[in-house]
Amino acid sequence: MDDKCKKSWEDFAVKFEPIFQNLCVMKYENENTMKIKPNLVRAIETLEELRTRCKNGDHHHENIEECLKALHTFISDNTFFLDMQIKILDDCSSSWAKFSKYYNPTFKKLFAALSNFPGDFNEKKKKEMMSRVEIISKLRTDCMNDRHQHLALMEMAAVDVNQGITGHKTAVIRNYTTKPRLIYQTVSGVNGPLVILNDVKFPQFSEIVKITLPDGTKRSGQVLEITRNKAVVQVFEGTSGIDAKNTVCEFTGDILRSPVSEDMLGRIFNGSGKPIDKGPPVLAEDFLDIDGQPINPWSRIYPEEMIQTGISAIDVMNSIARGQKIPIFSAAGLPHNEIAAQIVRQGGLVQLPDKPHEATNFAIVFAAMGVNMETARFFKQDFEENGSMENVCLFLNLANDPTIERIITPRIALTAAEFLAYQCQKHVLVVLTDMSSYAEALREVSAAREEVPGRRGFPGYMYTDLATIYERAGRVEGRDGSITQIPILTMPNDDITHPIPDLTGYITEGQIYVDRQLHNRLIYPPINVLPSLSRLMKSAIGEGMTREDHSDVSNQLYACYAIGKDVQAMKAVVGEEALSSDDLLYLEFLTKFEKNFITQGHYENRTVFESLDIGWQLLRIFPREMLKRIPNSTIEKYYPRGGVAKE
Repeated sequence: MDDKCKKSWEDFAVKFEPIFQNLCVMKYENENTMKIKPNLVRAIETLEELRTRCKNGDHHHENIEECLKALHTFISDNTFFLDMQIKILDDCSSSWAKFSKYYNPTFKKLFAALSNFPGDFNEKKKKEMMSRVEIISKLRTDCMNDRHQHLALMEMAAVDVNQGITGHKTAVIRNYTTKPRLIYQTVSGVNGPLVILNDVKFPQFSEIVKITLPDGTKRSGQVLEITRNKAVVQVFEGTSGIDAKNTVCEFTGDILRSPVSEDMLGRIFNGSGKPIDKGPPVLAEDFLDIDGQPINPWSRIYPEEMIQTGISAIDVMNSIARGQKIPIFSAAGLPHNEIAAQIVRQGGLVQLPDKPHEATNFAIVFAAMGVNMETARFFKQDFEENGSMENVCLFLNLANDPTIERIITPRIALTAAEFLAYQCQKHVLVVLTDMSSYAEALREVSAAREEVPGRRGFPGYMYTDLATIYERAGRVEGRDGSITQIPILTMPNDDITHPIPDLTGYITEGQIYVDRQLHNRLIYPPINVLPSLSRLMKSAIGEGMTREDHSDVSNQLYACYAIGKDVQAMKAVVGEEALSSDDLLYLEFLTKFEKNFITQGHYENRTVFESLDIGWQLLRIFPREMLKRIPNSTIEKYYPRGGVAKE
């Protein structure tokens, strides 16, 4: 090969070999599923011929340079057209492959199941499922007949079909079994939320029981205790109206499962997971055990990176890591509901320039237990009016709902969170309020079972029971999502040694303390940063996650605030005249810290970078030499008025 041809061939190989490979693959993979435009075929054939001649050294044609030049011109003029054709081929191939893999088997199974449905099956659901079968059937026919001009419609319909088909198929298999079920009319007694049944054959622990009252009302319960042929069942909807003679109980042989779907975001459910927002039932993508699956400790990932709440006292002083569980300790009469609503409104991931796509990959699951109608209305109205409802899955167990329902509300909420985190790859923030109501419901069930009480009448296993809720937070290896928990509890009589906050503190990784004295001084949010703590803060902050000065600023603010508190106490004894000039600086800092840093409006959303800048404004009260907890290099960069780093 002479130099001229060699150079031409190298020029060709560098520029057009990748295009040639892509076009050839697309041509031969898709020639049976899509008609390729004639000029695209000609371009591929020209490339093939030229490539073969160059590789074989067949240079008897004098016009190789002219041929290459013409090819250059053709490809340059048609780059957009070729790219568009390749994209269409890619989309069609992807859509058909996705359809074949996920929907074709489901279509066959579902069609077979629908043709053999029992006569008493809900007609509305049957019609709903039949309409989806027809959508799949049309898509399937169009795909097989090469009609790909409706790609957008196909993708939308495919997503719609995916929401619920698998779950309904599971429901059909589970709920409509050919095995006969035994029906009992052997209720021997009712004790609070519990029903006792005699002569039960082969009852199973945690088995779900369907209960039909004499007036036809249906309720569900769960087997709590088994003694030979006697079963104790807790009824989730309460035991009022249950007649010992005419009540019918059916043992299902299954555990309690909750329907889950990505469509649960933006919806409102009661404590049992049933929609109460006048919307249609959620078409489940799966039915999951509400007790969750135990996470192998080996597969857990250490919580890292930060969840931003928009509240300075939390984001700077007690940063929350993704996968952390950190409670809010409050008390009656304090604004913990307002703080919870503000966290839901403003919560999200830290917006970093190098990770802009992560900001949208965030969801919130909010579960309220034992709240009154006014509080429930406040949450619903606040979320809807401020535009955060579309990203929230809301569960409401009201004070007039059965107490026993509070036992399952946090578990159903966490089941939805696990699906969103581990299947939908979202970073989920779970807010549970009020865990004190949950613990009191646990005590009520324990008393009804006549168990030996522990501290303050709470059951001895309350620590283990709380752990089954709190330990469902975390991150799992191989999954991009995470579950972060913020349980809120009210301390009876402001007593932090009460069993509920005491046991919660053993399990969780820190606490955020809502202070009554700050609240009485009209400071909102009344978060006292001194007794508050985030044990995983070190792994959530720093360069690449928030800002490199975050840790140093937090430590210095803590130190100055603590010294200011001591000086304030000393001032009450010796008077302001006896204080030194340094002491007066700390008093000034104390006042401005509570006024400018801790205090913020109910609807004031501060990014972590804005909060850090406010911290630096307060630290400028002191001369540089008094900032002993911050390295000199950091002081040189941020202490000057104009030395604020870019976000």
